[in-house]
Amino acid sequence: MKQLLAIIEMGGYPNFIPLYRSLGFEVHVENSVRKARSWLKKTTPDVIVAEYNFQSQFRDRTSNLETLMAVLEKYGSSKVIAFYDTQTQHKLALLQERFPLHDAIPFPVSEEKLTDALERI
Repeated sequence: MKQLLAIIEMGGYPNFIPLYRSLGFEVHVENSVRKARSWLKKTTPDVIVAEYNFQSQFRDRTSNLETLMAVLEKYGSSKVIAFYDTQTQHKLALLQERFPLHDAIPFPVSEEKLTDALERI
C-alpha cells in the first residue's frame, strides 16, 4: 500500500484523510515538521502533503517546509504537495527553485485539485 504523510501545522482546510484513503494511501499524520522529520528517519512515504507557511523571522530559511525538503534530500524520494497562500507565492517560487515540488495548490484547497495532484503520482 502506498504511504502518505500529512503534515497539518496550521490547518484551516477540510480533513482530506478520507480522500487520501479512498485513493489507496495508508495515512500518517503529524502536526509539525519537527515530528515529521523524526518519522522520516524511519519511513519514506510515497507522498507528503504539507503547508507552506512563510515565516519572515527565520534567518536562514523561509518556512518549515524548506527544512522538510532539506531532510528529504538525505532520507528519501517522496513526492511533495504543498498548500500555500497566494500572497506568499513569490516566496514559494524561490523555494521551488531549490527544491522541486510535485505540486503546489493555493488556498482554498479544492478536493478536485488535490485529487488530480495525487492521481498524477
